Amino acid sequence: MSSANLRTELPLLALLALLWGSSYLFIKVAVAEIPPVTLIALRVFGAAVFLLLVMGARAEELPRDLRTWRMLLLQAMLNSIAAWTVLAWGQQYVESGLASVLNSTSPIFVFLITALATRHETLGGRRLAGAILGVFGVVLIVGVDTLRGLGDQVAGQVACLVGAALYAGAAIYGKRFGHISAVATAAGTMIWATVVLVPLALVLEQPWTLAPGATALAATAVLSILCTGVALLVYFRLVRTLGSMGVASQAYLRAGLGVILGILVLGETFTLPVAIGLCAAIAGVALINWPSRWKARS
Repeated sequence: MSSANLRTELPLLALLALLWGSSYLFIKVAVAEIPPVTLIALRVFGAAVFLLLVMGARAEELPRDLRTWRMLLLQAMLNSIAAWTVLAWGQQYVESGLASVLNSTSPIFVFLITALATRHETLGGRRLAGAILGVFGVVLIVGVDTLRGLGDQVAGQVACLVGAALYAGAAIYGKRFGHISAVATAAGTMIWATVVLVPLALVLEQPWTLAPGATALAATAVLSILCTGVALLVYFRLVRTLGSMGVASQAYLRAGLGVILGILVLGETFTLPVAIGLCAAIAGVALINWPSRWKARS
């Protein structure tokens, strides 16, 4: 990848972090009136409809072979169905700050899985240093005090780590879809998520009895279209351009952008540890995506 391409892809990485980072805000607003399984079902259904409309506008078609659809089911399990479920369960027992730290370890899991099993990307000490530095930055951003809870709610904390590992698996497995477009990959995963989650919501929460207000519905729409549909389009593009480690590094930017939004919107205080954490997180992303590894391929 050339430096010009990198100047395009890194802003997209920041956009992905913003879209996924802001999803927590919209979930918090919507879940006050819409039960969690129903909310996730609406999220993936709306994203599937949006992505199918994008495919229609681009005159693209969904894959027709069974093998690709089996692959898309596994991708959906890794990237949404299983990951969101296990994280939602774990976050019931873990403070949000600690959950953010544990969930930000995806690049480390990508590194370990790549080094020990898949070996599909070039690694090295620089990328490992970037992964560790990024986690250190997230710890400073959310506050060192959050680590005091480590070991108190082991099951919940393990669930958060499992969610991070599932995201890592999704970033790695997502590289297998080079034979179809990024929008077809995104649409296929959301179709599978809809097939699984909508019946589950109908059985568990009887959503036809709900009467959510305009604010909750608007938050759900933004969560579905922007934070899921558009985000997945960006995600599957970056899997192909930045690779598994690169796209996973957005986990560090998510925490930083969350703090910046808190300062701009909520008037939160910008402290020295937060500033150092932001610098460390950005440095971690830079080390993981250092362009020298592409120059030899240009």
